[in-house]
Amino acid sequence: MRHSTLLSGIICMLCLLAACGDSHFMTDASYRSRVERDFQQKKALMPQGDLFAIFDTSLSDYEREALEFLYAYMPLADIADYSGEFHLMNVRASRQAADEMPWGKRIPEDIFRHFVLPVRVNNEHLDSARVVFYKELKDRVKTLSLQDAILEVNHWCHEKAIYTPSDARTSSPLATVRTAYGRCGEESTFLVAALRSVGIPARQVYTPCWAHTDDNHAWVEAWADGKWYFLGACEPEPVLNLGWFNAPASRGMLMHTKVFGRYEGAEEVMSVTPTYTEINVIGNYAPTAKASVTVVDAGGVPVDSACVEFKLYNYAEFYTVATKYTSAGGICGLTAGKGDMLVWASKDGHFGFARLSFGKQSELTVKLDKKEGDAFAIDMDIVPPSETANLPEVTPEQRAENDRRLAQEDSIRNAYTATFMTEDAARAFARRYKLDEDAVAGILVASRGNHKVICDFMTRLRSEKSKKGGIDLLQRISAKDLRDVRLEVLIDHMLSNVRTDAEYFRKYVRNPRVSNEMLTPYKAFFRKVVSKEDAEAYVAQPMKLVEWVAGNIRVDKHCNLGGDPISPEGVWRTRLADAHSRDIFFVSMARSMGIPARIDEVTGKVQLMKEESALDVDLDCKDTVFMEELVPQKGRLVAEYSPVKSLDDPKYYSHFTLSKVTPQGRLQLLSYDEGDLDMGSGTTWSSLLKKGTVLDAGDYLLVTGTRLASGGVLSRLTEFSINPGQTTRLELVMRESKDEVQVIGSFNSESLFTPLQAENSEESLLEACGRGYFVVGILGVNQEPTNHALRDIAAFKPGLEKWGRKMVLLFPNEAQYKKFRPDEFPGLPSTIIYGIDTNGIAAQIAEAMKLRHKEILPVFIIADTFNRVVFVSQGYTIGLGEQLMKTVEGL
Repeated sequence: MRHSTLLSGIICMLCLLAACGDSHFMTDASYRSRVERDFQQKKALMPQGDLFAIFDTSLSDYEREALEFLYAYMPLADIADYSGEFHLMNVRASRQAADEMPWGKRIPEDIFRHFVLPVRVNNEHLDSARVVFYKELKDRVKTLSLQDAILEVNHWCHEKAIYTPSDARTSSPLATVRTAYGRCGEESTFLVAALRSVGIPARQVYTPCWAHTDDNHAWVEAWADGKWYFLGACEPEPVLNLGWFNAPASRGMLMHTKVFGRYEGAEEVMSVTPTYTEINVIGNYAPTAKASVTVVDAGGVPVDSACVEFKLYNYAEFYTVATKYTSAGGICGLTAGKGDMLVWASKDGHFGFARLSFGKQSELTVKLDKKEGDAFAIDMDIVPPSETANLPEVTPEQRAENDRRLAQEDSIRNAYTATFMTEDAARAFARRYKLDEDAVAGILVASRGNHKVICDFMTRLRSEKSKKGGIDLLQRISAKDLRDVRLEVLIDHMLSNVRTDAEYFRKYVRNPRVSNEMLTPYKAFFRKVVSKEDAEAYVAQPMKLVEWVAGNIRVDKHCNLGGDPISPEGVWRTRLADAHSRDIFFVSMARSMGIPARIDEVTGKVQLMKEESALDVDLDCKDTVFMEELVPQKGRLVAEYSPVKSLDDPKYYSHFTLSKVTPQGRLQLLSYDEGDLDMGSGTTWSSLLKKGTVLDAGDYLLVTGTRLASGGVLSRLTEFSINPGQTTRLELVMRESKDEVQVIGSFNSESLFTPLQAENSEESLLEACGRGYFVVGILGVNQEPTNHALRDIAAFKPGLEKWGRKMVLLFPNEAQYKKFRPDEFPGLPSTIIYGIDTNGIAAQIAEAMKLRHKEILPVFIIADTFNRVVFVSQGYTIGLGEQLMKTVEGL
């Protein structure tokens, strides 16, 4: 929905600033001319929808040039779904900050253009955060130095939100504030938006994959006086260039940021697209090396324009972190951290791959010697970079003051979250309106700061049928949807044309959620713009709708790069979209007419749904008669597995994945249900492959991997074919390290701590745990690495309880203990003893194990009462529970 309403008042407040003289936004005439050309090309691409009407209004030269710069490079979603008045409001607000903030005049024009003016940070839904945040922050930071202002804005962000994992859709900054938490991508988007609101240049930095552990991370770089500094979003530290991720970042292999528009900075450019310039900033965090890759065909001849993907092992997949294309000589290159990547090259259905060790190899040749039907099984050992972190100095006084402020900010945020709906209040609400208590309690507690909207919707459910349908609708959408959905959206989809109460109609017609888009009231929209005659024709013959979309919606793979999906309404207006937004549009349009449809979560295929089956539709094919006659050829995959120690049932994403080899020779991951990875649910070998699963005919790659405590991986790549009507059988192999558990250090088991239940009476680890092995962990409360570690441990509760030995989890001090919320980590083993580190156990471990940075938490060891240490882990490690169990099984 276009965001044009209620902006006029805000714009009027900013008009006075626009009137104080006229000047160029871009003083470089050649750059200005390039932007003008790109802007005219964008206009020519989108002749429909009256999308550029803002340029027909009265604008100053500065405003017109700034808007031309934004429109030239913004993704299509930002043009189709947001009004020109919205973008003008942000232009004027950014200029206000530059005029009123003391550092505004010191910021170079190009830095301001790329890192202050743009409202978009990542793929978030846009909102008016810039104006709202400026009002809150300007007086708080205007007397500070630029570096201190950066730190202060982060403290303000910590008052508003903390880290909590969630799904991949990125909330808007104001939605993050309303929810009071977000994952790292949302926290960093929030902080960048807050910094830009007061005229401070900022950018989101992203490592798409860690090399030494699963998962990824995003943080922020802010510009001050000619230099970029980094900081953890909503995780304030006393100084810049400090965060819990210093150490893992030093083991990283690639960090990048997407810079709005055509950027001509000093950083290495990885790619240039019509919307952004992707730059490589790994050199800010880790030692690097450059390597060149030469791609040759089976006869050794260099291949021009081959696709070269640089892949990191992460979540049991070799994930593409950078894509390059070879020159006429068959060559491309990349700068990365000093560890191993898989290089996968392809062209015209031929492909090849090889391991590349940055820092050890400066050149690699990849031969395109594989094609459709080739079967192979190859073992590959992956070694990540070693740790080289250097932490800035923090005085005890700075640390104490920062801790004091963190506690104060926690209390401010907690006072706000105390206004959220509690379970008791939610149950009382359900009883009052005669609704299902258990369902309503779960929904309202999950909705957090959006509970008033959800309550308003529920109060409108009067009949028993509407109550049942309304609760069903709320349970269909995601937890994140509950936190930011608007009332008009819920009402719109509640009025869906559900012709039967069948489950597949509730799931594939009334349900507003199609993929990862922001929910909109698209059903009422399509009821207005699609004629009754056309709608009836589409319902009678759904393939006519397929034909209309295929023939009327143009697809441009570059038009929406870097944006969130274009809304169905926006696609209708522009008749232009990226393929993913086009697919969402089709499903949304079908559901609006009561036609069950979906995007399959595993394969990404668009499908029309029937009670017992699904029909694949190809929106790139205009011959719908041929499409109806074409039945996908399918076969079956069965995999045998011989259990290894501590792993009876390998998990998808943790231990193995399946990818389809495309006709171009590239890999497309099959996205099976991941469940809650931290808590051990989701797809496993036994649920997917033990008895077999049906797959489309074609070639596939099975990747398995065993993550070692060092961060290295023992992987196996197995290529196989699925033939129509046949069963393919193969073995799922989890490789094991031949090294036995070794003593790697010593630790005094008679070290003292204060158990929480002992009321200040100290006790030794030996006394608490008894003779034998035990686990000691030092926790960093409310820090992302500790949160992951505790959830990993909970996932292995049965095995750790069966082992029977004690786990002593220590808080650095009493203040940290008081901030700990055990209800956020359900399912932890009953063998845990909580305590406070009153005698420096953390320092003893750091010294004994020669840990370079004792401040980095969490720290875990497995030791015994003979003072031998056989396992140590520090900082950010996904899969800690499994690593503990592997060590335990080897004792």
